[in-house]
Amino acid sequence: MLSIILSMSLFAFIGAASPGPVNIIAISSSAAFGLKRTFSHVLGASISYAVIVYGVGVGLGEVLLKFPQITHTLQYLSAAFLLYIAYKIAFAKVHLEGDEQPKEQIPSMLQGALVQGLNPKAWLVSISGVSIFVSANSPAELYLLIFTSVSFVICLIGVGIWALFGRVLSTLLKDAKYQTLFNRVMGLLLTLSVVSMFI
Repeated sequence: MLSIILSMSLFAFIGAASPGPVNIIAISSSAAFGLKRTFSHVLGASISYAVIVYGVGVGLGEVLLKFPQITHTLQYLSAAFLLYIAYKIAFAKVHLEGDEQPKEQIPSMLQGALVQGLNPKAWLVSISGVSIFVSANSPAELYLLIFTSVSFVICLIGVGIWALFGRVLSTLLKDAKYQTLFNRVMGLLLTLSVVSMFI
């Protein structure tokens, strides 16, 4: 059992820590608002991913494979939402030390959950993971609960690492010029991740 949990953890970490929309928002938010204020985004994304894994395990993945138009609709909704977030990041107001930070710009738990829920990468990784670790083992219900729990914890760690990196970067972004450049680059990277979904 331990070897399977370790394999699940490695698989989940590769999915959670690889670059993607959730992680770009985490690093950008943490650089601008700090690690503590970004935690709600990290937690929302992790809960959402665990729900996706569980949903795929109880049959949602099969529905998506049988009806690819649902996946296409999800892809377009995701693209529109992520482009909106990319715009907000790219043109966010610069915050210098001591400035009042508007709370509406800090990504919420709901936004983290939505970004993850609309993230095609999350669905593809979870479908692969369920087919490898749940469908191939018995009792499937037990392995689904274990894989869902592992996915939640590892997603929290993987996205949290990106947020931590953003916090480290914030020490270099004390100048308004560098903050503006960083915001533009993060907005561009998020836009490119959206474009990559269609290539």
